[in-house]
Amino acid sequence: MSYNLLLRKLSWIIACFIFLHPLIAEESFEFPMISEVLRKVLFPQGDGGSQYFRIPAIITAKNGDLLAVIDARRNTTRDLQHTRNIDIAYKRSTDNGNNWSGIDFITKFPDGQVGSDASLVVDRKTGRIFCFYNYLDHDTEFNKSRPSRTAVNYRYFLQTSDDHGKTWSQPKDIRDEVLSAQITKRDFVFITSGRGAQTPSGLIVHTVVHVGKAGYLFGSSDQGKTWGALKKASPFSPANESKFVELSDGTWMINARVNGSGYRYVHRSTDQGKSWISKKETNLPDPGCNAEILVYTSKKDGYAKDRLLFVNSHSQKGRKNLVLSISYDNGNTWAFKKCIEKGAAGYSAITACKNGDIGIFFENGTKMTFVRVSLKDLTDGTDKLTQPYKI
Repeated sequence: MSYNLLLRKLSWIIACFIFLHPLIAEESFEFPMISEVLRKVLFPQGDGGSQYFRIPAIITAKNGDLLAVIDARRNTTRDLQHTRNIDIAYKRSTDNGNNWSGIDFITKFPDGQVGSDASLVVDRKTGRIFCFYNYLDHDTEFNKSRPSRTAVNYRYFLQTSDDHGKTWSQPKDIRDEVLSAQITKRDFVFITSGRGAQTPSGLIVHTVVHVGKAGYLFGSSDQGKTWGALKKASPFSPANESKFVELSDGTWMINARVNGSGYRYVHRSTDQGKSWISKKETNLPDPGCNAEILVYTSKKDGYAKDRLLFVNSHSQKGRKNLVLSISYDNGNTWAFKKCIEKGAAGYSAITACKNGDIGIFFENGTKMTFVRVSLKDLTDGTDKLTQPYKI
């Protein structure tokens, strides 16, 4: 081989390495493992007669109790349009997740009626807990005149609890109240699982997904007495399952799953949703999976720092590598990232425990796992709460 030919081949190899190196590095999301305070499988297979569980949600009640909610997918892991037997199950903890109650059910539907993808909100004033989920009656929906499962007409059901999640009201169908008039087709439209949010003014805000189109906001300004689409808020896109928070400066933020992008998208609004500025967050890789964001502390509430938490499958290729991140500047940058689980990690949800620790409930393969960690461990001892945590 001539010297010039060898030089050309070496130059080509070097050029390929330089070009491919960033692509290779994209999947090298190596972060230190966090020191866990507690790890428990909350819903083992077979619990309550259900072979499978999916779609975790967790929230802290006004009295400090933890409420973990999940789909009891009794015979298959498939979604509600493909099975006739899913109910919403729950467990409670009165001691920051150290111990949990036995399994109980918010819904107990007959064969053919299913509820799925639950989400939770607590009203700070009344303490009432709202549990939203998507509902489907197979015998009504899939009849001779409508055999297709490609455009399912989900209903949106709401049940409430006034005793911190111990007992629940009867289901109420709120779909016609909350669905935006801009959605006219009978497409894949559903309420995001996990959690909604409440702004400092008391407005409860949640998101509806119009898959492949956009996301929409709905809510209540009267402690859940009435519900409706937020008419002044514009749709945001791109977006799949999305989570809403109001930041310390009053900005509305949507952190959104976007399938195929490899990253989270963040939509910000300074005019309460009338207009949005959208950005692909290249510091938050994501495989296309539901995740969760939480305002942990705010200076407005007397804390020394604004703290924003985010948990997701921090990977572009496959649901794995669950990472907890913290930001002190409203999500512009992320100061610390710690790995919770290197292996299988699907949908994840997050809450703040009454002792100030951070509770994470996630799909660890078929193990629906609760992990409790501390702010101190997340930040390598550089940050801690200087006052008791306010529920």
